[in-house]
Amino acid sequence: MPGAEGFAWTHRKNGDVVITHRGRPATVLRDARATDFLDDITAGNEQDLMARLAGNYRRGNERLAHSHPRNR
Repeated sequence: MPGAEGFAWTHRKNGDVVITHRGRPATVLRDARATDFLDDITAGNEQDLMARLAGNYRRGNERLAHSHPRNR
């Protein structure tokens, strides 16, 4: 399964974290979620973490599902 790509993040002065996907805003993390994100970003793969937080984490078989005999 290919990993997530195209995500970027910026940290605002007010403490919010804005996650963008291919230049478009995907989500804004505030307060505790922003703090947790900043702590977790150094621990692992940041692209997968941002995809999970933005809700853009499903990859793989969605395109193949329409050709399954059950869905015809």
